[in-house]
Amino acid sequence: MQAICAATQIRSGQDLEGIAMRRLGMIVALGALLGLFGGVVTAIPALAGRRPGWELVQAKPFTVPASFCGFKIHVTFPVHKEYAKLLKASDGSMISLVSGSLRFTFTNLSTGKAVTENVSGPGKIITHTDGSATFTSKGRNGNFLTPAQAKRFGLPMVGVTAGALTTTVAADGRETSVTLKGHILVDVCAALT
Repeated sequence: MQAICAATQIRSGQDLEGIAMRRLGMIVALGALLGLFGGVVTAIPALAGRRPGWELVQAKPFTVPASFCGFKIHVTFPVHKEYAKLLKASDGSMISLVSGSLRFTFTNLSTGKAVTENVSGPGKIITHTDGSATFTSKGRNGNFLTPAQAKRFGLPMVGVTAGALTTTVAADGRETSVTLKGHILVDVCAALT
């Protein structure tokens, strides 16, 4: 889910680094909500037994710039059946629930080496009325962090984690905390070297 649970559309390396600064990896029905990836949520009626109000999260392949791992990584979605539901809390906060099935294939564009990982989450994003946000997810998640963020939070720049992951983002897009109660399953940069 994190990220992507993330359904994404990234046009350049600069876009990706800016997105990572605001928490790449989380999601995108949320693109509409947080402008994280510029993703678009498309309503699709009664898909796969989902109840009303659930919408398929749209995702487009993207490339992680070489500044993250020393080589470009292309990310595709061989399994993409992730859905989001948007709710409004009584205090005006917007809550986006995300669940379903999502796999990322990470491909080193220099060598062609690839790994495919389950990043299905599930997760929840709360966008507070002041513009800040809290991301919570469980299970397996894809994460994309700038080198400074990775060092600060003790996580790989591009990775897959398992467990409870909580990220808080200030209204200006700065990540204020990332907490993992679980473990790192895959350091993607190392796995693709």
